[in-house]
Amino acid sequence: MTARIIDGKTIAANLRADVGRDVAGLPFQPGLAVVLVGEDPASAVYVRNKHKATLEAGMASFEHRLAATTSEADLLALVAKLNADDKVDGILVQLPLPKHIDATKVLDAIDPAKDVDGFHAVNAGLLASGRPGLVPCTPAGCMRLIASLGQDIAGKHAVLVGRSNIVGKPMAHLLLAADCTVTVAHSKTANLSALCRKADILVAAVGRPEMVKGDWIKPGAIVIDVGINRVATADGKGRLVGDVDYEAALPIAGAITSVPGGVGPMTIACLLANTLMAAKARRGA
Repeated sequence: MTARIIDGKTIAANLRADVGRDVAGLPFQPGLAVVLVGEDPASAVYVRNKHKATLEAGMASFEHRLAATTSEADLLALVAKLNADDKVDGILVQLPLPKHIDATKVLDAIDPAKDVDGFHAVNAGLLASGRPGLVPCTPAGCMRLIASLGQDIAGKHAVLVGRSNIVGKPMAHLLLAADCTVTVAHSKTANLSALCRKADILVAAVGRPEMVKGDWIKPGAIVIDVGINRVATADGKGRLVGDVDYEAALPIAGAITSVPGGVGPMTIACLLANTLMAAKARRGA
């Protein structure tokens, strides 16, 4: 048996097209503001891709690139300005921030109605209590990838490897809402490999290259690999791998995402969907 490859590129492209069609029918133009502090290369590429995708969806894109020496007070002042700007429906402050800036303070300063990353405590609380709100983009994308398989996942055992506020915890709430039985594993979990072997749905989000081995996977399981790690190659160029040993997992899993091309494209697509949702909610559309 060879696992079905979950095509994140195609699913994300379809979602972006749906968002674009919806935007084209609105009497206003949704706007997304992205703030980048510093020159982190990976963040800069990500912000550039967001800008391009936002314009392609027919939305207004407002980029704010700040020096790494920008003070916390100046960043908070910019967030306050964007909160008050009626042309801006979504605000995203790219993480990580320089160490002298308290990321929690900055994220909590964003208007929850414009928090298209879904990281504000208000939106996190709404998700935890099963109420509608803006959901973090990567977990939302993972759920769309799982849904694309057309399987009934109610009652299935889902194991999350990773407990971050960005992926692990919100993913747990989304899977609980889908009636899964959810286990959240982390660095202090005992017998992690044995626990993973019990998973009907395995979500790896720890940022450790190919940590999840092929023999950790239950035959026929759905495997969602959130990790994106660059590892060295003999030619010195490096290559991207996930948190799952893809080649070893391929003949065991029932369905699996690849890296790249799996979860990654979904994050930006879900950001656009969140921006559209925020714009319609703010404007009563």
